[in-house]
Amino acid sequence: MPASSSRSSSAAPLAPNAVIGIVGGGQLGRMSAVAAAKLGFRAHILTQDPHGPAAQVAHQVTLGAYDDHKALDAFARAVDVITFEFENISADALDCLAQHCPVRPSGAILRTSQDRLAEKTFLSDADIPLAPWMAVTDHASLHAAAETLGFPFILKTTRNGYDGKGQARVYEASQLEEAFASLAPHPLVAEGMVDFACEISVMVVRGTDGTTRCFAPGLNYHRDGILDLTLAPAPVQEETAQRAQALATAIAEKLDLIGILGVELFIDRTGTLLVNEIAPRPHNSGHWTMDACPADQFDMHIRAVAGLPLPPALRHSDAAMKNLVGPDDMALWPDILATPGHIPHLYGKAEARVGRKMGHVNILFPYGSLPGALGVQDALGPLADKPETVDNDQ
Repeated sequence: MPASSSRSSSAAPLAPNAVIGIVGGGQLGRMSAVAAAKLGFRAHILTQDPHGPAAQVAHQVTLGAYDDHKALDAFARAVDVITFEFENISADALDCLAQHCPVRPSGAILRTSQDRLAEKTFLSDADIPLAPWMAVTDHASLHAAAETLGFPFILKTTRNGYDGKGQARVYEASQLEEAFASLAPHPLVAEGMVDFACEISVMVVRGTDGTTRCFAPGLNYHRDGILDLTLAPAPVQEETAQRAQALATAIAEKLDLIGILGVELFIDRTGTLLVNEIAPRPHNSGHWTMDACPADQFDMHIRAVAGLPLPPALRHSDAAMKNLVGPDDMALWPDILATPGHIPHLYGKAEARVGRKMGHVNILFPYGSLPGALGVQDALGPLADKPETVDNDQ
């Protein structure tokens, strides 16, 4: 179980020049390291890639595998507090690190979020609304899920699924066994289909003193299973936005979170909110905050991890965030740089592979004036998509 609130709130804030350890060397670690530097801290990265995005901007790097106890021990002894930038690491490794210094968010939270079965069980027990789901442990439970949920439904791995990976849509009984065999490891999770209207996400941050802050929800569009575009604030009713923030806050408090948490939610055709997934780290759908807010998601995360006060999660502008994925988007880089109003962020990755996130572009609009679909497409300029290329499937 997560540590108690009284224990979490007892630590003093880190002093300037303290060292924040970040497990993981990708783009989220890179942007977290930059945020740490702006707040007067030093970032120390644990990674296997000496030339990765985070290593390029860090004060110090420890090279080693995330299950290498010798590397973990050396890393933990060199930092004052530890966080992580992705979830496909061992919670046991975080427990080892926690023997030397605080780990925020905790290994207990990672255990919950990195396993879909554990995550859905936790959320269900916390009375958080979810799409219908069932655990699938064997062939009998597979057929029981099909009978209970009906066709079509989605079969997902419990671990290591991201950007549309690790899942299969099952349309009829003849596909059951093939889908079950194609996904590993078992057990799996079966999810009923939602009468889907849209997906939104909320970034919520919680400090060591229990203070929580929520950014405005963003509206997400996906392409080929990868986040393509986020609009903030999400053009939904204010009541819906407030309910989404309230759910995110409730989850953060139930977890006794310290740090930032991304909460993805579906809105169905009746306006019902259903939580899809949680991620206890900065999130791709929160990148719009980097240019539209006085304190962005990375700044807030570092503040929380370091035990600093959390300012209000305000925005001074509306925003559109467009991901740059693979060689096709990177071929547009000269045009992006030449387009007025485009604020580019590259991650320092050497090779633009298909499906690989290489960076993103933020576009700002005056507060309260986020345009409709045609206006957004016009603002995207060379990055505009044809409407039929964008999907937003569950």
